Amino acid sequence: MTPRAACLACLEQQPPALFEAAVWIAVEHQPQLQPEQVLRQLDSLQQQVSQGLPNLPAQELAQPLLRRLSELDFHEDDEHPLRPQSALLNCVLRRRRGQPLMLALLALELARRLAIPLQGVNFPGHFLLRVPGADHLLDPCSGRRLYTRECRELLQRQQGADAELRASHLLPCDAPSMLQRLSRNLRYLHQLADDPMAALLDAERVLLLGPPSLLDHLARADIYQLLDCPQGERFDLERALLLCDDPAQRLHLSQRLRQLSASPALH
Repeated sequence: MTPRAACLACLEQQPPALFEAAVWIAVEHQPQLQPEQVLRQLDSLQQQVSQGLPNLPAQELAQPLLRRLSELDFHEDDEHPLRPQSALLNCVLRRRRGQPLMLALLALELARRLAIPLQGVNFPGHFLLRVPGADHLLDPCSGRRLYTRECRELLQRQQGADAELRASHLLPCDAPSMLQRLSRNLRYLHQLADDPMAALLDAERVLLLGPPSLLDHLARADIYQLLDCPQGERFDLERALLLCDDPAQRLHLSQRLRQLSASPALH
């Protein structure tokens, strides 16, 4: 079974094996990586975390869990520019640095193992966590509680002062949505790292994990353009055109398609 097939098979389990699926994404980029080694590292981390948790009901342990991870030096990766290692689970476990989504995936798996209720929230620009029924969200990078005002301020820092907080920003999300977001993050980071072949793997996975957006098809079209693959670029531009409602952008996409048709195919 290929790493891609193994990742998708993890999502078919009930409940989905989210952490293991994310490990297989790392294997897709690092074929020498052994998933069992990553799981053993997590076993060791679980022991360290559980030893430092207070004696409280499980419903009250989500924030102490996140604070314990922070005590163990797990923090948001602040390198500039970010590298793909900030979104590959094995690297995050080794370096104890990662994007908020990666720290959240780690916390969610530890919470599952320790029977602590915790959910992922696909908040724009900064992945968050929540305890079911709680009136606040949690920052996976620190364990800080975020109420409505703090969530609005976070959104405006990410998207500008005019950004409007919506109820949909605060809803829990499922495993495929988290892995699709992870794949988008990796696609972007591999493009920053000037590795279009790795970015193409991520772009393909994005389209498999959930309904693709206009931007997803445009992103893969740009990667195909870098790889001098006009056939692939044309396919994604045509799909993007079908999803596009903006007249100016539709005109731009149509012009780009005409230019492709006028160029000799290389593949």
